[in-house]
Amino acid sequence: MPEFSTRFTRRRLALLVPLLTAGLTITACSAPGTEQTPSGDADAAVSTELGTDPITLEMYAETGFPLAKALADEFTKQHPNVTFNVREDQFTVIVENAPRVLASDNAPDIIRLPTMVDLVKDGLLKNLDPYFDAHGWDKFPASQLVQLRLSDGGAQRGSGSLYGMGLGYSVTGVFYNKKQAEQIGMTQPPATIAEFEDLLAKAKAANLQPIMQFNKNTAGINFPHQALQNQFGDPQQIADWIFQKPGATFDTPAALKATESIQKWAQAGYFPKDANAIDYTAMMGEFMKGNGVFMFNGDWESANLDKNMAGNVGFFLFPGETPDAKRVAMSAPNTFGVGAKAKNADAAAYFLNWAHTNDKAREISVNVGGSHPGGPSTSALPAVGEGTVLAETLKASQQLGADNGAVDFTANATGGIFASAITPEMQKLIAGQQNPQGYVKAVQAEYEKELSR
Repeated sequence: MPEFSTRFTRRRLALLVPLLTAGLTITACSAPGTEQTPSGDADAAVSTELGTDPITLEMYAETGFPLAKALADEFTKQHPNVTFNVREDQFTVIVENAPRVLASDNAPDIIRLPTMVDLVKDGLLKNLDPYFDAHGWDKFPASQLVQLRLSDGGAQRGSGSLYGMGLGYSVTGVFYNKKQAEQIGMTQPPATIAEFEDLLAKAKAANLQPIMQFNKNTAGINFPHQALQNQFGDPQQIADWIFQKPGATFDTPAALKATESIQKWAQAGYFPKDANAIDYTAMMGEFMKGNGVFMFNGDWESANLDKNMAGNVGFFLFPGETPDAKRVAMSAPNTFGVGAKAKNADAAAYFLNWAHTNDKAREISVNVGGSHPGGPSTSALPAVGEGTVLAETLKASQQLGADNGAVDFTANATGGIFASAITPEMQKLIAGQQNPQGYVKAVQAEYEKELSR
């Protein structure tokens, strides 16, 4: 979800437009403030005033994603007494460094979060419940924040206390090259998986690359795999597994059927033959050069594609098995949290609130981040250009919300599942060194191993 300094990593971790405006979610969630973890933080008095004294906010962000820095720069313009010291690393480095950095005496005030569970269990993230109350985040749809809640000291996601906020809320789906789609007779997005597979076969027959997808270092083919898995079964089962609900398993008929489809696509040549040697950056370059009819990716690439493929790129949510199937898509916030040892926690929370509620900040989130900015359901969405792929991705997020179809990435189920199981096993599957049943069981075995530690 390349080396996780790339855009997939950014979105591993969105609940979108009407999801945001109507408060819908694929996962059941408790009311804000319920099942809260007892914590001194949760009872602490906080300030919503920024003041005029000089403040330097320490931010630890992800390399290659300009949104956080763009928001920080605009915040300083509006609040000259506040400056940011921004440290950036690749996502894989942040995953390794986060516990040590957050435990240090110079812990960041604001940090791009890899996964939250272990950090909360270890007491390294600040409980944001006091800020939820102080800043009136009850005006945000509950579904917008559900993935950022943990109960029982971090044991389970999806309910309990709030430990993070999103800087951008995105949607994933399928980008397509409009000229090449016309060549294979695609006049509108496919209404079913069967129609999509028919288009893949037509692209192959026309000597076009059906799908441009990366699979080096991190399993980009997990994008289409989960898109299929989302549709072949009950997405609630996937959400339960990601949220570590008791008894949840990856070893389901839907996961097996999705894996069988990915194997079939690979054997048919629908993915690049050297997909395991293609990283995210190379995938983007190849797609923008016209090598690929389709590409599974997220709306964070909207501005980039509008710039480099102006008028020649479209986007649709992956379809279901029947035309009337509900839309389901991987979606998660670009998550940031406040370090438990942060020296300027109140100012950090003020910034996170500002990013959701300030008109200019919301505009930056859309135009730089390519995603819905979140915030109160009554807040207007910044205007976007008609005919752009950004307009299409925002429309798709509205469709997703109408069907209550946002589900987190399976890569977020545990801190190590993506690196330890999904990526190596998917690479072996694509190379013909693993079978579908073996893949599903290997992922579940690693999941159980990690949960038992």
